[in-house]
Amino acid sequence: MPVDIRVPSLGESVVEATIAKWLKSPGDSVKAGEPIIELETDKVNVEIEAETSGVLGDIAKQAGEVVGVGEVLGTLSENGVGPATTPTPAVALPALETALPNPTAASPTGAREAATTPTAARIAAENHIDLSTVRGTLPGGRIGKDDVAHQIERRTEAPATAVAKIDEAAKPIAAQPTTTPTASVMVAGASGRPEERTKMSRRRQTIATRLVQAQQTAAMLTTFNEVDMSAIMELRKRRKDAFKERFGVNLGFMSFFTKASIGALKQFPSVNGEIQGDEIVLKKYYDIGIAVGLEEGLVVPVIRDADGLSFAGIEKKIVDLAGKARANTLGLADLQGGTFTITNGGVFGSLMSTPILNAPQVAILGMHTIQERPVVRNGEIVARPMMYLALSYDHRMIDGSTAVRFLVKIKDLIEDPESLLLEG
Repeated sequence: MPVDIRVPSLGESVVEATIAKWLKSPGDSVKAGEPIIELETDKVNVEIEAETSGVLGDIAKQAGEVVGVGEVLGTLSENGVGPATTPTPAVALPALETALPNPTAASPTGAREAATTPTAARIAAENHIDLSTVRGTLPGGRIGKDDVAHQIERRTEAPATAVAKIDEAAKPIAAQPTTTPTASVMVAGASGRPEERTKMSRRRQTIATRLVQAQQTAAMLTTFNEVDMSAIMELRKRRKDAFKERFGVNLGFMSFFTKASIGALKQFPSVNGEIQGDEIVLKKYYDIGIAVGLEEGLVVPVIRDADGLSFAGIEKKIVDLAGKARANTLGLADLQGGTFTITNGGVFGSLMSTPILNAPQVAILGMHTIQERPVVRNGEIVARPMMYLALSYDHRMIDGSTAVRFLVKIKDLIEDPESLLLEG
């Protein structure tokens, strides 16, 4: 009896998605746990896996169509392929780690592949990862997508380079494209000369809408300052090898700026809040978002309860998010929420910019490229590695004096990094 393939629950506040692509065609055999369709939401792509083995029947919705939660995408007919299972009303779940080992695997390699979830196996193949080198952390030692993502990150020359070459330039997470490129067409423009037209992806449309809304609904201003990076660079030079040996991750600039931001947020709590109707909500926790520039647009994975993490803990969280970004496995839970955001245009060589608020947050810190510039110290002109900082803020909730003092606090903490230990 055919069962419907429906759009699953996509997470908080996500009620619809666009069909990115079908991974199977009508008539194709499908194994239980195998991805059959990819959906594109406002934040991440989600693969729907088959709960039963069978044959893909009719397809009700085509690539590019917008679908809502619970809507029928197609049908799956059981035909005896694979282990018999009991039909369920709907075959529609996000790409969960549900595959089971195959006891009939004939070789160690085959056994290893059978003990890997379909999503993890696909990611490993795309990134040329030997599954025999991956340690599975799922029940029974099975390999999940996060395990493959960690292996991808460990394979790189420096783990934190997915976030930045944080070592010398405080660059943010770099990641691979998360969506299938939309087909473009060449047409004749109004002047008769060739133009290329491409339909905006759902994510790009959402980004465009939210950025415009942020500017239209908030009284957004930006204040600037500059910070001398000499102390941090000297500290890292002395400690980075021992830090890497002890914790297994690089001591990057981002952990210093995260710690400094939390110290400033504690001193100026209005910056760690939002406006809800006619109420001001001050957050008593510190979930710090790190802006990531993907080919399809900006996403902001969140480091939860960052105030309770050590420098090593923050760096490990960044590496984890970087691995997920590189493997295209960021989930909705990685992106939701956040009380304050840090973004870094310095990775692209930006000397100064005015970052746009990540609504409903009321402030965002912008980092920029480190550049040696002449500065005056003790009456003498010397060359120092300097970085411009920018704080965009919502003037409805944050006064100008608060914004200026907040940014000065970050500057003071960065220029005296040992003081970060006193900020708790």
